[in-house]
Amino acid sequence: MTSRLWQRIGIVLGIVVVVATFAFVLPRIADYGQVWSVLKGLTWKQVFVLAVATLLNLVTFAPPWMVALPQLGFRRAFVVTQASTASTYVAPGGAAVGVALSYAMLRGWGLPAGAVALAEALTGIWNQLALLGFPVVALALLTLQKEQNALLQSVALIGLAVFTVVVGGFAVALSTPRFAQKIGDAAARLVNRSLGIVRRKPVAWAGHSFVRFRREAVGLLSRRWHVLTLATLAGQLSVFVVLLVSLRVLGESSSQVSAVEVFAAWSIVRLLGSLPITPGGLGVVEVGLTAALVGFGGDNAEVVAAVLLYRFLTIVPTLILGLVAGATWRRLKLA
Repeated sequence: MTSRLWQRIGIVLGIVVVVATFAFVLPRIADYGQVWSVLKGLTWKQVFVLAVATLLNLVTFAPPWMVALPQLGFRRAFVVTQASTASTYVAPGGAAVGVALSYAMLRGWGLPAGAVALAEALTGIWNQLALLGFPVVALALLTLQKEQNALLQSVALIGLAVFTVVVGGFAVALSTPRFAQKIGDAAARLVNRSLGIVRRKPVAWAGHSFVRFRREAVGLLSRRWHVLTLATLAGQLSVFVVLLVSLRVLGESSSQVSAVEVFAAWSIVRLLGSLPITPGGLGVVEVGLTAALVGFGGDNAEVVAAVLLYRFLTIVPTLILGLVAGATWRRLKLA
């Protein structure tokens, strides 16, 4: 099959998932009339709390990029993260679309290609490690509460295995220039063979590119790995805060679904939602979160209302800000 045909199949599959989620699956869990009744009960105080949680989520987008690319600054980091994240909500291809857009914007501001590629790689790796690690942490916390969840156990074990492989591979690649050269040459050969099948030109990089990347990565991480880790965790966990606040203001008490159970559900679905099935995991996240939270004991209508509110607060503001950022980013020239 051609890449274009695969792309069309992906688009059709995404549409089917989204339509099935909102037209058939969620209404079976809770009637939309009941969901609307729950949402209408929000007070101005609760709306304010939700707004604060949403703002916290938005401002934590930028810090990881500020750490990985110090000359960027908060304004440009905020603009590029909002625009690139918004692109993943409207275009098929998932994170690859966001990476391509952020790279183009950063290069358009005149930032060096090597520094941009390093920042893209490090922020991407750190985010993936966080996604893989959260289910493991959630499993440990549930175990301390003497709770068991078969799906979480499976996801946590897979996440731990992949986490170990990624960390090990990354450590080996950075250990010595010789390893970096070998890995780079092997990766280039593999990519070039794949490109040859679809009659594309070979890549321009090879082992020497990985050696240079290793030198720059070791230099940055030796000074800032702990700051990058904290910034990444803050950015990821601020999303969880929006979900937890949404549940609490809509009546889901800790006696129904505890914070640990919410975190467990969120960590599983956050990882599954990162797969490029639909833009922004639309449909997949809603069904997964709803099923998990109801399974933990949440009220059907309140859970559906909270999940839809959470998705609105984590998608729509970024979508609006991202579209504005995409239209105006060229005005933010580097000093």
